[in-house]
Amino acid sequence: MAQPYACDAGSSRGRLFDESISTFRSPFQRDRDRIIHSSAFRRLKHKTQVFVEHEGDYYRTRLTHSIEVAQVARTVAGALGLNTDLAEAIALAHDLGHPPFGHTGEDALHDLMAPYGGFDHNAQAIRIVTRLERHYADFDGLNLTWETLEGIAKHNGPVTGDLPYALQAYNQRHDLELGTYASAEAQVAALADDIAYNHHDLHDGLRAELFSTDELAELPLLDGCFARVDAAYPGLNYYRRRHEALRRFFGLLVEDVIGVAERNLAELAPQSVADIRHAGRPMVQFSPEVFAQLKVTRAFLFHRMYRAPDVVVERKRVTKVVRALFPFFMSQPEQLPKQWRKDVQEAEGETELARIVLDYIAGMTDRFALQEHERLGL
Repeated sequence: MAQPYACDAGSSRGRLFDESISTFRSPFQRDRDRIIHSSAFRRLKHKTQVFVEHEGDYYRTRLTHSIEVAQVARTVAGALGLNTDLAEAIALAHDLGHPPFGHTGEDALHDLMAPYGGFDHNAQAIRIVTRLERHYADFDGLNLTWETLEGIAKHNGPVTGDLPYALQAYNQRHDLELGTYASAEAQVAALADDIAYNHHDLHDGLRAELFSTDELAELPLLDGCFARVDAAYPGLNYYRRRHEALRRFFGLLVEDVIGVAERNLAELAPQSVADIRHAGRPMVQFSPEVFAQLKVTRAFLFHRMYRAPDVVVERKRVTKVVRALFPFFMSQPEQLPKQWRKDVQEAEGETELARIVLDYIAGMTDRFALQEHERLGL
């Protein structure tokens, strides 16, 4: 049963550009479908989740990660009586702004864009869904509902201080109330992201042989998961054993978030979405105990996976790719594809040109960035 603090599609604040209501889809279902059919969503298929040097088809990409986040978001939102369609739409869109090569590419672009307003992947996601997707006759972007845009912009909490230019530009046209917390559905999407990557990065690290199952079994939370598997299935096959343990770890995280959110909501007793936004604290969280134990796992992943020697070598290589592409297109914008040249012709000053070049490079997949780097002889 939907709770009074769940976002009601029938009471949506609407879209920047008015559209007729679908006869068979709610506004949030329509948002979800537009996100799935967007060019940016398809390109996530060939964008890095964690850049590990490997050959194989089993590692997560930004696309499979986003699908896993959406699945967790629907589960948690459903358990809490929230709007599952809105939670799913926000989850599917949360990584649209990531450039090629994951956080490595983001770091490189942020440095390159320092004179022109910097780079932030959350703000870039807003820029994509409000401007850069250009398929519809009546508007640029996807013309998503206010609630979905709010969730993309501030699913990690209020956005205050100096706003990224991409977010500031849209917010001036369509106030997303950036100083408040987002809806409970957006908060669910944020925690679903944490649950998904903490789970699947362990899977991928094992497959890449960056650490062993025995090392994993010594980590907090995971030690109990392995113990329960060993008690229930003594002598279980190596691969099945670690899968069963990680499955239990995944379930533990989901159950913890649901339990904490239920307690927070019972304590606040919100009667509207506005009560959630103005609560002054997030409603959807890990418990302090689980969060503290997850920090140990995250530290382990940082040192053993994200900064593993082979990964560091790859990070340096792809950073050079991004650092070569950006100045090339800045100095020779006529080399941009035809559909980008009109924007270049209308650009006023170096900052606008830099932001166009950024949009182009940030939209590249890993493989296309590498191909362009080679084709251009950089």
